[in-house]
Amino acid sequence: MAQVEKRGGLLRKSSASKKPLKEKVVLMYDEIFMTEDPSKCSPRFWEELFLMKVNLEYLEGKLESLDGEELMKIKDNINCLFQHCIQALGEEHPIRVVNALQTLCALIRGVHQKNKSTSGFDIINMLMGFDKAELCMKNLMESLDSLLCAEGSESLKSLCLKLLLCLVTVTDNISQNTILEYVMINSIFEAILQILSHPPSRREHGYDAVVLLALLVNYRKYEEMIQLLYEFKYMTIYAAQLRLGLEKPKNSSSALSDGTIIKCQCPDQIVVWSVNPYIVKLSIVDDEATLNGMGLVIAQALSEYNRQYKDKEEEHQSGFFSALTNMVGSMFIADAHEKISVQTNEAILLALYEAVHLNRNFITVLAQSHPEMGLVTTPVSPAPTTPVTPLGTTPPSSDDEHRLHSGKLCLIILTCIAEDQYANAFLHDDNMNFRVNLHRMPMRHRKKAADKNLPCRPLVCAVLDLMVEFIVTHMMKEFPMDLYIRCIQVVHKLLCYQKKCRVRLHYTWRELWSALINLLKFLMSNETVLLAKHNIFTLALMIVNLFNMFITYGDTFLPTPSSYDELYYEIIRMHQSFDNLYSMVLRLSTNAGQWKEAASKVTHALVNIRAIINHFNPKIESYAAVNHISQLSEEQVLEVVRANYDTLTLKLQDGLDQYERYSEQHKEAAFFKELVRSISTNVRRNLAFHTLSQEVLLKEFSTIS
Repeated sequence: MAQVEKRGGLLRKSSASKKPLKEKVVLMYDEIFMTEDPSKCSPRFWEELFLMKVNLEYLEGKLESLDGEELMKIKDNINCLFQHCIQALGEEHPIRVVNALQTLCALIRGVHQKNKSTSGFDIINMLMGFDKAELCMKNLMESLDSLLCAEGSESLKSLCLKLLLCLVTVTDNISQNTILEYVMINSIFEAILQILSHPPSRREHGYDAVVLLALLVNYRKYEEMIQLLYEFKYMTIYAAQLRLGLEKPKNSSSALSDGTIIKCQCPDQIVVWSVNPYIVKLSIVDDEATLNGMGLVIAQALSEYNRQYKDKEEEHQSGFFSALTNMVGSMFIADAHEKISVQTNEAILLALYEAVHLNRNFITVLAQSHPEMGLVTTPVSPAPTTPVTPLGTTPPSSDDEHRLHSGKLCLIILTCIAEDQYANAFLHDDNMNFRVNLHRMPMRHRKKAADKNLPCRPLVCAVLDLMVEFIVTHMMKEFPMDLYIRCIQVVHKLLCYQKKCRVRLHYTWRELWSALINLLKFLMSNETVLLAKHNIFTLALMIVNLFNMFITYGDTFLPTPSSYDELYYEIIRMHQSFDNLYSMVLRLSTNAGQWKEAASKVTHALVNIRAIINHFNPKIESYAAVNHISQLSEEQVLEVVRANYDTLTLKLQDGLDQYERYSEQHKEAAFFKELVRSISTNVRRNLAFHTLSQEVLLKEFSTIS
C-alpha cells in the first residue's frame, strides 16, 4: 500500500502518477472562501466542520493570501464562520469546542495579519460585522469565562487562555486593538483570579493567566479620554444606541455599569471616557489565596530564570577563555561581548510590577507568605509550571537593549517596594532573616564569595547588597545613567525609612560608602566623555546627599557609635576624591556654561563633607607629627576623630530625608508603552496552538462516544 504524506493541507500518495488529494477540512475551508453560503447545498456543513481536525496553517495562509477586495467578497462567510465557532463553544462534545477555539485563533490571526495597516473597526467588521459585534463578543467572552471556571478539561482551559492571548497580542500596540473594548466590557477578571487561587489550575495555567492579566491591565492605560471621530461614526453611534438603550444619540451623557461614560454631543462625534476595569479590579483584590497564587507563579518563573542563568554561568567557569576574561576583568568588562546570555522574561517582570504598584495587599501577602524564600522551607502548595520558552521572553540574540529595560523595570519594582511602609517593615524586621544568594560578577580585585558563607539577615540587607553590586559592576563606557539614578534613589528611600523609624540595621555600611566613592571617582575620571551624554551632576548630588544623610542623621539609624566613627574615617581616608570633586564642580560653577547651575548645587552640598575633612586632617597630621608616626593605623585615626567631635561645626541641611514619590503617569508612560509592545510581539511569536495534538485530545476525551 502506498505511503501517504501530509503537506500543506494535501494528502499525497508516494506514487507520482496521481494528483494529490486535499483533506476534507481543507475542501470545506475552500468552500468558505467562495462567495456562496457553504451551507446552502450542505445543511450540516457547520456541524461537520467542527468535527474535522483544524488545519491552522492552511486556514491562516489562505486568509493572508487574499487581498482586501477578495476578503470583502467573502466577508459574510467569515462572519458566519466566526459566529458558528462561538456557537460551537457551547457544544457538549469537547472535540467540537477544541476545534472551534483553534479555528477562532486562526481567524483572528489571519485577518489581523492581512489588515495590519487598517483600523481596528475594519477588523471587527470583517470578523463579526458591526451590527453583530456586541452580541458576538458578549457570547464569546461568556463562553470563555464558563470554560475557564468549569471543572472540565485542562486542555480546553489552555486553549481558552491561548485564544485570549492571541486576541490581546494580534497588534503590537495593544491599545490600538479595538476588539479589546469588548474584553473590557465583558470582563474575565474573576476567571483569571479563580485559576490563580486554585492550585491544580494554577499549576497548569498560572503562567498564561498572569501574563494575560498583565497585558490586559495595560490596555489604554494612559488614555483618560478616547475620542472617536467621524470615520468611526457608524460603529460608535450603533454602540451608543445599543449600550445606552437609545433610539438615536442625544445631546446628553450617561454612565455605564462598567464605569465608562459616553457623551453624545452630535451624530458625527461621540466622546468616550473609559477606565480600564482590570486596573480597578486588580487594585482592590484582597483575597489571600489569589494574591499568594499570583506570587507563586511569578516566583516560579523568576526562579527558573535564575536557575538557567546559574547553569549558563557554570558552563563558562572553566577553560582558557574564562580564565583570561576573569584575569583581565575591569570596570569596563560590561563593554565586552556577553559570555552569558539567557532569555529575559519581561512579561513576568511586568506582572510583578503591576501587582506591586497597583495592589497594596500584594506586598502584604508577599510579606506574610513566602514559601519559596530561604533555604529550608518547602512550598505550601505545588509550584506552578513555567513554559520551556515562556511567553513574553526576549531571545538572547536581541538581549542587549532588553537587558537594560529589564534592569530598569527591576529597579522600578524595588522603588515601589522601598516606598511602601508595610514592605519596609517586613524588609527591616530583625526577626525575619533569610539567606539570599546574589550573583556576583567575577572581577579582578575580588574573589567570588562561597555560597555556604552566606549570612542570615533581614531582607533589606540583600536589597542593599544588590544596589552595591550594581554600583560597582556597571561603571562602563556606555554608562547607564538612568539605572544609576534609580539605584541611588532606592538606597535613599530605605535610609529615609530607617531614619524615620529609628531602625538600626546591622549592615556593613562601609561597602556602600566605598562603592559610592568609587562611583564619584569614575564620574570625575570620565568627565568629558560622560558630560557629552549626561548631566553627571544630578547623580553626583544624589551621592553626596547620601553621605550628608549619614552625617546628619546617622546617629538615629547607624547600629553603633563606632559605625558613625567609621563613616568619618572613610570620608577622611578618601578625602582626595571629595577634594577633586569639589575642584571640578567649583570650576564648572564659576564658568558661564550649561553646567553652571547643576555644578553649583553639588558645591553647596559638599559643605559638611569639606568641613569634616578640613577639621580632622590637620589634627591627624599633628597627632602623627607629635607621636613621630609616618602612617597612622585605622584605630589611631579613629582615636583622633573621637577626641575632636566637640569642636566640629556642621551646617544643618534641609530636605535630606525627603523624596519625590514614584509616579508612573507621564514620567514612565513612554517606557511602559514600549515595554508592552515588546512583550506583545514576543507573546505572539511564542504562542503555539498546535501543541495540543488531536491524539492527545482524543486520549483526554476518551469517554466521548
